[in-house]
Amino acid sequence: MRIEEVWTGRTASVFLARAALLPISVLYTLGWEGYLAIYRFGFKKPYRSQGKIICVGNLVVGGSGKTPFTLFMAETLIAMGHRVVIGASGYGGPHSVAAAVAPEGPLKAAEWGDEPAAFRDELPNVPLIVGRRRVLAAQLCEEHFPGAILVMDDGFQHLPVAKTFSIVLDPPTRNRFCLPAGPYREGPWNRRRAEVVLPGEFRVVRSKTRLESALGGPVEMPVEYQLICALGQPEKFIDALREDFPDAKLTQAKRLGDHDPLVAGNLWEGLNPGLPVIVTGKDWVKLRDRSDIGGYNVVIARHRVSVEPANEWRNWLGSKLHE
Repeated sequence: MRIEEVWTGRTASVFLARAALLPISVLYTLGWEGYLAIYRFGFKKPYRSQGKIICVGNLVVGGSGKTPFTLFMAETLIAMGHRVVIGASGYGGPHSVAAAVAPEGPLKAAEWGDEPAAFRDELPNVPLIVGRRRVLAAQLCEEHFPGAILVMDDGFQHLPVAKTFSIVLDPPTRNRFCLPAGPYREGPWNRRRAEVVLPGEFRVVRSKTRLESALGGPVEMPVEYQLICALGQPEKFIDALREDFPDAKLTQAKRLGDHDPLVAGNLWEGLNPGLPVIVTGKDWVKLRDRSDIGGYNVVIARHRVSVEPANEWRNWLGSKLHE
């Protein structure tokens, strides 16, 4: 049984598994609140950057839509006339251990992580700082990109660095327990640490999925398709495709764990070579380096998000940046 099934399932066995994990969740929650108290009461002081840092965070483990929202934030800030740098943890790559400025040009996911490689594909001219040491990332931004706004993908739970403000994505979920009985990294009551929580006064709107071939250029949705996805909540991706293309038939779905490197030799096992395989942009940056990719018709699914009401959002964002 995958842990995601424990969090979201509704069978008797799932309820029993969740109940068995509850004592550990209580200990985890107490431990987190103790760690938070160290900073809340001033026993430790976070690093305060000379530049502005906007954190796009969440309270749950994966699947809340941070990556597309970070892209949206970067594009919005650029349109408002600001210089922007994206900071990402680089999970799955060796550079995640510390922090480093990514070189220009396409990035290999195996070296820099799937999310930074996907960011570079979507916004090739926006600098990237990759690594989990967020204080070092802030210092690198100050040194290499003075005056730029660092848009931090994730990091709400990283307390050693102070943020100018945080935007937290917390989509509705039935299970409000902390790890491991539920998906929450910290108690839902800690939403108040963020300046804005979505959905709330503002809401995130998803665009219709657009499809493109592995060679570039738009393609139509096929009548039948398969998919591979390595996401925190793969069902959201599947549901979005079904909603956007209700007449297309999904014949096979291969779900893997979030950030899976997609290097397994049996990855294509059970898939029909004659049908298109739809993947996310985050998974495509890993698949494109496989030597056997040419044997399959891979279609990349991409979407954008925005915030409504749009004018009020830009006004709020502008006022926060000028405080």
